Amino acid sequence: MPQPLLRQAAGWLLCLLLMMPMHSALADWQAEQASTLLGTDSEARLAVLRQWVANGEPFAEAVLKALSEDALLIGAQRPLRKEGGHLVDLLSGQAVADTAMHTESVTINNRLRREVQASLALLRLFASNRAERLAAASALQSRATPAMVPVLERAVQQEKDPEISALLHLGLALAQLGSSDAQQRLQAVIALGESATPVTKATLSRLLLPGAEMDKTVLRQVESSLQQVNRRLLFGEAIASLFSGLSLGSILLLTALGLAITYGVMGILNMAHGELLMIGAYTTYAVQTLFRTHWPQWLDGYLFVAIPAAFAMAALVGMLLERTVIRWLYGRPLETLLATWGLSLILIQAVRLLFGAQNVEVANPSWMSGGVTLLPGVVLPWNRIIISLLALAVLALTWSLLNRTRLGLFVRAVTQNRPMAACVGVPTSRIDTLAFGLGSGIAGLGGVAISQIANVGPDMGQGYIVDSFLVVVLGGVGQLAGAVWAALGLGITAKLLEGWVGAVIAKILLLVFIIVFIQRRPQGLFVLKGRQTES
Repeated sequence: MPQPLLRQAAGWLLCLLLMMPMHSALADWQAEQASTLLGTDSEARLAVLRQWVANGEPFAEAVLKALSEDALLIGAQRPLRKEGGHLVDLLSGQAVADTAMHTESVTINNRLRREVQASLALLRLFASNRAERLAAASALQSRATPAMVPVLERAVQQEKDPEISALLHLGLALAQLGSSDAQQRLQAVIALGESATPVTKATLSRLLLPGAEMDKTVLRQVESSLQQVNRRLLFGEAIASLFSGLSLGSILLLTALGLAITYGVMGILNMAHGELLMIGAYTTYAVQTLFRTHWPQWLDGYLFVAIPAAFAMAALVGMLLERTVIRWLYGRPLETLLATWGLSLILIQAVRLLFGAQNVEVANPSWMSGGVTLLPGVVLPWNRIIISLLALAVLALTWSLLNRTRLGLFVRAVTQNRPMAACVGVPTSRIDTLAFGLGSGIAGLGGVAISQIANVGPDMGQGYIVDSFLVVVLGGVGQLAGAVWAALGLGITAKLLEGWVGAVIAKILLLVFIIVFIQRRPQGLFVLKGRQTES
């Protein structure tokens, strides 16, 4: 035989000799596991499942998934499942040629089912997809057991993502709490003290129950770690309340900014202002429906069209109301109050006839879903962040319009001294209409913001009209700066008080404060400057 062929044959022979014992042992092992799975010994079956996960067997996920779906079969001592009318070998992933093979179903009880679900979550810690690993690490926070420690240690060593790694360290510490080694439990308690989640707080609190932990050193550390967790949780709650207050203040600002303009320029108590918010919200719904029907591929961009559409629609309705009803009632506050209240009822009924009496769904675009994780357990939703940015943008544009344009100059002149402004040629009637349209359009933008976080219905504006008037009166009539500070102050104060005394008592306390404040300072936070204050 030629020398090259001889060397090649020797190489193949050596490979076969090395593989034969391994193949035989693998076949024996598989047969043993198959017999155990078909048996009734729950502890032995649990040991098999845990061994698969601990060893990282390549077939483990497929077999466990079949078990969780009650679809695992055993035939010829191999795990199988039925797919599309034929059997599939879960070890090789290939279809079984012998369709007449005798098979037996593997049944599991609730205890084994829970173990299978936990094992699948553990196996997903090694998935290539980050989102899948993150979801698995998050799920393990409430089901970590001492049996998971070897797998979690291996996952911690392999994980490179900081967020997932932090969750894995936390899960590992929770699992180590069940260890029989007091030193290991002590290290786990120390690690838990560095976290700030309700799960760790509840876990540490349970360890302080009588008989839960017998080692005094570990108990002292539990008390110390629990104090650290409580401090972090309180700080996180304060941050969350502050952000919720800023978010509520942004919405109050959008709802009250237009009212501050109309009330400041014309002195009109517009009880239909809340319905202008409703018009903006329903315009958003109409634009979303239009995109969903005709341009579904651009649905995520509907908000960029809804914002100018809501402003235009609310402004047109506002100018129509001013031209037809409100302008004939200047200087008659009681009649204006009653007339605008009647207009609000007409607008509500018109929306009910057009869209129905039930609430309608306005979904957030996909880019507004989720949030920013500031601290463990403290997530700032993207929709509220974007609403706050929208409020800032509207405020900046309104300030620029009132202070950097000819229209703004006329509006400020009419606000400060209407007779003098008319004497120098300012068309006060036209300015009234444009100012009312501007205030109504800003209210429409407030409706766009509210539609992203609350229900949209015919009566939605009724819940904001009182708060809008409170912001305007507290801030000072006709003062944008006053409206800003009043809206943010009321929003933050309301959320902080709600955490202590509840929503109803918080509302009462705020109302009492505003009444006392107005009694002491009738002009509000900011005094209106100009000739009007001198007369």
